[in-house]
Amino acid sequence: LEDSMEINICSIEGFQIGNAQDIKAATGCTTIIATDGATAGVATYGGAPASRETELLRSEKMVQKIHAVMLCGGSAYGLDAASGAMRYLEENNIGFGVGKGVVPIVSAASIFDLNVGSFDVRPNADMGYDACVDSQNQKLKQGNYGAGTGASVGKYLGEAQSMKSGLGFYAQDFDGVKVGAIVVLNALGDIYSAESGKQIAGLLRKDKNEFLNTQKEMLKNITSCKNVFENKNNEQKPDVNATTNTTIACIITNALVTKPEANRIAALSHDAYARCIRPVHTAFDGDTIFALASNKVSADAEIVAIAAGKVLEKAIENAVFNAEPSYGLRAYCDMR
Repeated sequence: LEDSMEINICSIEGFQIGNAQDIKAATGCTTIIATDGATAGVATYGGAPASRETELLRSEKMVQKIHAVMLCGGSAYGLDAASGAMRYLEENNIGFGVGKGVVPIVSAASIFDLNVGSFDVRPNADMGYDACVDSQNQKLKQGNYGAGTGASVGKYLGEAQSMKSGLGFYAQDFDGVKVGAIVVLNALGDIYSAESGKQIAGLLRKDKNEFLNTQKEMLKNITSCKNVFENKNNEQKPDVNATTNTTIACIITNALVTKPEANRIAALSHDAYARCIRPVHTAFDGDTIFALASNKVSADAEIVAIAAGKVLEKAIENAVFNAEPSYGLRAYCDMR
């Protein structure tokens, strides 16, 4: 891993990545297209996922390749963006051959961003189609773009004390084996640098000039939910709508892997979430990671999984570092 080289994530063979967004409404979507199909896996450890076509990614299911992953805003409504990807893929004859035509297999997962911008504007089929068209340019932007447009973190005490995050990506070349990660960072918890251990985003004090520690704030309320919501101790209450979260990601690689190995890569990549997000995998998050392999280069799948975790850590940091203050939320650049 030490001899690896940072690369443009769009240079990984077999994939096109694109964004579409509605900046005013604070929502968007990001598509990862596997032009020749990709071996795929998924792992969901959060308690409140919004997803589509994840069951068929189980190792024992028939489908061996899928054709796109759509990362969306808009909560469950935003999953409609996958229909636009299906339309684009069918027009380009990309899909599962069924005689008279093709059926594209598009998996998807959504974050909850409806409270940041316009509740009644969500990614739809047209936006999903536009993200696919954008993927032809291979000029991916991170921060307040795509599915990260309305993303935020540190929401235990409500949106007012949360911070803006966004879309992040990062990729490396490990002696010809390329591994990249795209993440939409929208966690209940705080965000830490895996390398330094330093908090870089999350829950803010009321004056918004310093960080609070979400885990410590939660532990204050461990004894009685009734006391928390009735506020008998005269302390700041947690946000009863703190279900507005979920971090979603997609690992992409040119490595040759089997379907069970793709599922294992997705599962082990959650270690990066655990190193960078605290707390993680709560009942209020739908934390999900996809893994896609274009099967171009032989590689040890277990080591690919380790590499996936490392690039995902960097992608999470980039989702923080590239976010811009917006929608009344402070960003990393405001805290330095």
